[in-house]
Amino acid sequence: MSTPVIRAELTGGWTVAPRVNVFEQVRDPAVHVPVTLPHDAMIGMDRDPGADGRTGYFPGALAVEYTRTLHAAPDWAGGTVALRFDGVYRNAMVFVDDQFVAQNKGGYTPFTVELGPHLRYGQDNVIRVEARVNADSRWYSGAGIIRDVFLIVTGAVHLRRTGPIVTTPDVDAERAVVEVQAPLVSTARTTRTVQVEVELHDHTGTVLARDAAPVTITPGEGRNSRHRLYLPRPRRWSVDDPYLYRAVVRVHDQDGDLDAVSVPLGVRTLRLDPVHGLRVNDESVKLRGACVHHDNGLIGAATIGRADERRAELLKAAGFNAIRSAHNPISPAMLDACDRLGMLVVDEAFDVWTEGKTSFDGATDFPEWWERNLEAMVLRDINHPSVVMYSIGNENVETGTPLGAALSHRLTEKIRELDGTRFVTNGVNPLVTLIRQNGERLRRAADLPTGGVNELLDAADGLDAMVTSDEATRRTREALAALDVAGLNYAEARYVMENDLHPDRIIVGTETAPRRIAHNWRLVLGDPRIIGDFTWTGYDYLGEVGIGRVRFPDSDDTGFQGPFPWISAWCGDLDLTGHRRPQSYYREIVFGLRPTPYLVVERPSSRERGATQGQWSWLDAIASWTWDVPPGTVMTVEVYSPDADVELFLNGTSLGRRATEEFRAVFDVPYQPGELTAAGTAGRFTLRTAGPAARAAVHADRTTLTAGHTDLAFLTIELVDRHGVPVPDDDRDVTVTVDGTAVLQGLGSARPDPQPGREHLTFDGRALAVVRPTGPGTALVTVRAAGLPEQTVEITVIEEI
Repeated sequence: MSTPVIRAELTGGWTVAPRVNVFEQVRDPAVHVPVTLPHDAMIGMDRDPGADGRTGYFPGALAVEYTRTLHAAPDWAGGTVALRFDGVYRNAMVFVDDQFVAQNKGGYTPFTVELGPHLRYGQDNVIRVEARVNADSRWYSGAGIIRDVFLIVTGAVHLRRTGPIVTTPDVDAERAVVEVQAPLVSTARTTRTVQVEVELHDHTGTVLARDAAPVTITPGEGRNSRHRLYLPRPRRWSVDDPYLYRAVVRVHDQDGDLDAVSVPLGVRTLRLDPVHGLRVNDESVKLRGACVHHDNGLIGAATIGRADERRAELLKAAGFNAIRSAHNPISPAMLDACDRLGMLVVDEAFDVWTEGKTSFDGATDFPEWWERNLEAMVLRDINHPSVVMYSIGNENVETGTPLGAALSHRLTEKIRELDGTRFVTNGVNPLVTLIRQNGERLRRAADLPTGGVNELLDAADGLDAMVTSDEATRRTREALAALDVAGLNYAEARYVMENDLHPDRIIVGTETAPRRIAHNWRLVLGDPRIIGDFTWTGYDYLGEVGIGRVRFPDSDDTGFQGPFPWISAWCGDLDLTGHRRPQSYYREIVFGLRPTPYLVVERPSSRERGATQGQWSWLDAIASWTWDVPPGTVMTVEVYSPDADVELFLNGTSLGRRATEEFRAVFDVPYQPGELTAAGTAGRFTLRTAGPAARAAVHADRTTLTAGHTDLAFLTIELVDRHGVPVPDDDRDVTVTVDGTAVLQGLGSARPDPQPGREHLTFDGRALAVVRPTGPGTALVTVRAAGLPEQTVEITVIEEI
């Protein structure tokens, strides 16, 4: 009886409950609730003003358990059975029928659990997965099985769980050399000879090249079957043309298939030097980068495939061509999306090494787990053409010490051992390397009584002198020398001096403040050794609450983080719902991607109170000319433009021309309802005053979904007047119901400080509903905004192909 080959998503049929120990269960058993994976067990919990703002005032400690029944078919017994978890946050413990099987402490890294020896074949087996969080993150982490789970059933001889490795070491216009390593493992009792076949497919599935070879493998042995194929006239993968082939590896014997895996193949070359910078397919590329956290806003840490794909789509549409995963390995769903869309990725491994940043974070596990987690990340992501660099860390205190620099070398060399085709960087913050020995001096220099590195960065004044000091140079020299690309966080002041100190050093701004993009981008364009800039952040995220808020001199809210009920950082170019904020349009102009002007108006209350901006803030403004203020009230208007000067019109009357400085012109405009227009050489941009809200316009990004766990529909809800003009100053509570073959996965707005009990209140007239299909059929989504007619959207859910 041969074993079938199965690689299937195992996302349905799960339940979740608070983790209760066996003694407490006797008197107070936990209640299990059905869920579909990926799932975030924390996002629906009540927030607490007494909790930590770094994690969004969600509970600091949480233990949950997931259970699922798995029927082990009798014909699985002769092969292997495993579960692959793409990420369990955190401290995962896996049990089969209450017997411990495996553990993983990565949180964001994949791991495979071999179930075979623990299963009762022909019977139902109960899989239990426990996850625990406890002050182990300095942003919102979520909790539970936050990424996909797969059931893998193969023959006794099968591919290593990390899968094949596909590289293109030699590429020209005539052909691409494709090398495929197919690592085999045998759990058979006897020596076996199997056939390994490799095919290269184009995007239509047509076979373009094929190779096969027999492999003899003894019990318990590992063998690497290597294949060299030639792809004629290859179409190169690039940012502008992200063409994907597929490599299909099949293992079989006379009885049939033993294993089969398909992986993406992007034919592209990477080169790096101080004359041309980073070259993809021999063309120099500047990284227009966005740092991106792992959470998906309203649905929390659940990395449902379409949510990550949508984020990547929106970021690319806003002008970015690169993502830095901050500060953990990027999700497979996001990588797949970046492959398809043409986004370059800096794949980051760790936020902490041995020096912790919270009480119980990964530093306690790092000495024992770093090598396993690094290997899991690299071997999972090695076949994705979007990945151009790996990052070994972020603002690690150790980089300023000799032993920390030695650790940098170990991490870097481990990556090079696993994958010699990409480059290695690290987000080094010179200021962080000075903290331990110079904390008091730094606080005095920044005029701060107390605070950590973020408070120092937010103070900004005098920091350039600190990060360019001789001591900072000395402390970072060895750690930076270990890298292919010197990643610098908030240290663009070092760019020019690095040219004198290390003329051949390649630099990337791994993390920079949004307010400095014009200055930074000039440096990037002016020096081939500076290959890009990654802003903090491209997309708003949960936790580190309010770091991007404006401050008021009449308020005692002066800390780094915002008080309860703040929930998001409020520093993204795009907000939690994916709506572009003013800095996004400004950045697009700085990048040279938008020829027409864009204008925003500061909220009158912020102008009146004299709002000031911090390191991660932007003007408290929106693109609106609808304000509840008396006519004649003076408003601050900012116009972003690539032109040397711009002209502003109010109701057809010119208010004059202003020269732009750093792509920005500022006008004081007495408010009068009507039309406000900015005119540039390439076009105009107009804001119109809205009338009373007449309806809630609902726009679904897609109305046809595919049944299965990976798809979602995002419905933007916007208050508009009878002419369709947005009404941002009349926020209303919104309710959404879903009937049919879908459920409401999330509902809310981008409001960074949602009031308890009114989380579904629109913000600037907008909200977002997220709908998840449950099976094929039809779903009817009904949207009600208080006092306005209800709106409905029909969604069709089709069978997966």
